[in-house]
Amino acid sequence: MTTVLKANPGSSAALTVTALASLASDTNLLAGWSSAVIDNTSNLSVDEQIAGTILTGTSPTVSTSILIYAWSILDDTPTYPDTIDGTQGAKTLTSANVLNSGAFKLLGVITIDATTNRSYPFAFNIAQAFGGTMPKKWGAFIVHNTGVALKSSGQVVSRIPHQYQNV
Repeated sequence: MTTVLKANPGSSAALTVTALASLASDTNLLAGWSSAVIDNTSNLSVDEQIAGTILTGTSPTVSTSILIYAWSILDDTPTYPDTIDGTQGAKTLTSANVLNSGAFKLLGVITIDATTNRSYPFAFNIAQAFGGTMPKKWGAFIVHNTGVALKSSGQVVSRIPHQYQNV
C-alpha cells in the first residue's frame, strides 16, 4: 500500500494580545509585545504561519516601522532568550545585540504612513525563519517606533499550524 502525505493546514488559533493593544512606541525598538510560548512538542507542526493585523494609533510618524520577530527557546529546560519568559505581555529586551543574536528571527518590517488607525495585515511562516525546521517552543515579538501608541483595540495575531496527513 502506498503512503500519500498531503498538506493539512489546521484551524487558526488567536493569540492573546492584551499587551499589544496600546503598545507604546520605542525609538530603540526594544520595548515590545511577546506572545506566550507556543509548544510544538505535541502538535508536531512542520510549519506554522503567524498572521494578523496591527492598527496604528492617532497620527503616526511617516516612514517609521513595525517589526515582527519570532523567538525560540534555547534548550529543553526551557531557557528563554533575554527577558522573554514564556508569558504574553509587554517585554523590554536588554539590547539590540540580544535582538540580533540568533534566538530572535526577523520575520518582516512594515513601513508606516501617517494615516490614523491604519490596519496593516501580515503573514509569515515560522519554519522558514528558522532554516526550515520548526522550534520545539517558540513565540512572537512585535515592536514599533511609530511615534504613538498602537490603537487600543483591533489588534489580531493568530497562528495556523501546518501538518501532513496520511491519505
